[in-house]
Amino acid sequence: MRLRWFNITSLTLGFAFLYLPMIILVIYSFNESRLVTVWTGFSTKWYGELLSNQAFLDAAWVTLKVAVFSSTLATVLGTLAAYALVRGARFPGRTLFSGMIYAPLVMPEVITGLSLLLLFIGIGLDRGVLTIVLAHTTFSMCYVSVVVSSRLVSFDQSLEEAALDLGCSPWDAFRLVTLPIIAPAVVSGWLLAFTLSLDDLVIASFTTGPSATTLPIKIFSAVRLGVSPEINALSTLMIAVVTLGVIIASLISKRNFVREQHGSESRH
Repeated sequence: MRLRWFNITSLTLGFAFLYLPMIILVIYSFNESRLVTVWTGFSTKWYGELLSNQAFLDAAWVTLKVAVFSSTLATVLGTLAAYALVRGARFPGRTLFSGMIYAPLVMPEVITGLSLLLLFIGIGLDRGVLTIVLAHTTFSMCYVSVVVSSRLVSFDQSLEEAALDLGCSPWDAFRLVTLPIIAPAVVSGWLLAFTLSLDDLVIASFTTGPSATTLPIKIFSAVRLGVSPEINALSTLMIAVVTLGVIIASLISKRNFVREQHGSESRH
């Protein structure tokens, strides 16, 4: 009994340490006072102030564009890389290719950002939205590859072989059989890449330019002058977007699991 209560207490303290600051931030985003530590009443006026702040709106638009384009590109490249590693035959340099795909998972973001900065300077590419998209694609495609690879490993390869035996070309077999089955993993990978791009600060700070300022960079710059209620409101909206993405990904994964369970039961 003591062990069980110890586990419950540890779990409660752990969740409180992780989520209590965010809960306080959300509560104080509805504070009427400009002082973020003094509660004077409930109000939503700071959300209205936020919507009239053009600097934050411009940064949000840049962040949204970068997240959509980088997550889409990372999903395409990560899915192709996962398919090559799981379904492809052994080829020279496969181990090196696999290591390069998964290296950003363990590489410190400072090193990744600095390396990309030196690369862009070396090839003479002006820093802006394009460089941020390329940088975010570089580090997020490995996460997509991991998610899609785990689905391909458990995927019944005989379905692909049956499609090939029935006259499908390899591309048609992938498009008509494989892709619909692994679609939940692909969507989950896209949502994960979108979330990672949405709240990235370190890599974006290395690869951004004067013409492109992302929302995390704008928030970090504004916080240096003091936390304002507008920043609390903006952070609350970002938490809501990320939470919505996580819920959607969980629902997709759950639906895919239930569909697989029904499929296995019908086959038996």
